[in-house]
Amino acid sequence: MKRICLMTGLALIGALAFGNAQAQTYPDRTVRIVLPFAAGGVADITARIVADALGQKLNQRFIVENTPGAGGIAAARAVLSAPADGYTLAMLTNGTAISVPLFKSLPFDPLKDFVPISSLGYFDFVVGTNATSSYKTMGDVLKAAREQPGKLNVGTINIGSSQNLSAELLKSAANINFTIVPYRASPEVLVGLLRDDVQVMIDNYAAMKSALLDKKITAVGTTGSSRSAALPGVPTVSEGGVKDYEVISWNALFAPAGTPPDVIAKLNTALQGVLADPGIKQRALDLGIEAKASTPADIGNRLKADIEKWGKVIERANIPKQ
Repeated sequence: MKRICLMTGLALIGALAFGNAQAQTYPDRTVRIVLPFAAGGVADITARIVADALGQKLNQRFIVENTPGAGGIAAARAVLSAPADGYTLAMLTNGTAISVPLFKSLPFDPLKDFVPISSLGYFDFVVGTNATSSYKTMGDVLKAAREQPGKLNVGTINIGSSQNLSAELLKSAANINFTIVPYRASPEVLVGLLRDDVQVMIDNYAAMKSALLDKKITAVGTTGSSRSAALPGVPTVSEGGVKDYEVISWNALFAPAGTPPDVIAKLNTALQGVLADPGIKQRALDLGIEAKASTPADIGNRLKADIEKWGKVIERANIPKQ
């Protein structure tokens, strides 16, 4: 028994020593960040900004690989098929939390198959109206929906997206009825708003920024718990009359379960520094994103809470499983 205990102890010490040595030399080759989105979107741009900054801070290349696909399945498989050594990382998002209750069966469990590293950024959605319309405030939108239930059209991107479910949550939180019109992409939603096919749209700031600056549309509300730094003069939906309404989307870095804790800690420390940089913060803010690092536990808890939150919204809206 003494011999077994001794051997077990030596094995444990060896494993710890190996983990410490690995963390000290990490990263000694290129690190991949796999995204479940195509190039050019807000998440992609954010990831590339962070990847460049991480590369400079840790003296190694961090590259972004775009692996789009429904539910983030293709991206998750790409990460989980790689060794859990910190050299293949995943961007998980609010959309990941939505995918869990939205899909009949996912081939991965984000709570068990991944470990959190840190958040990268948080962002609200914007509720916008045509600048030529009579809807100038969130109160105007709510009043119209109550006076003529079902007549008001609200445009979002595809069913099950964060934007689409934000509209569903608005219906239930405000106890109003309107028609949600799903489009394939944000530019199509904007065209629909300008043509008056829809009277309201809900999307991220980056998708609406140009039209807002050109004063073609009016921001009547933002979906966060406090006012958006990108639109500080615009009241929140909660301030506009829907008490406790809140939708905050996020993106974050995760690693495959089994990745050495020292590697997770090193990446988290690096991200704390990178995301506190004023230049990085401003570049993110131009996209409507609050660049902000978290502890692994905080973003892990956020993922868990959002799975539960959006599961209830999907159930209330009777959205069929994908």
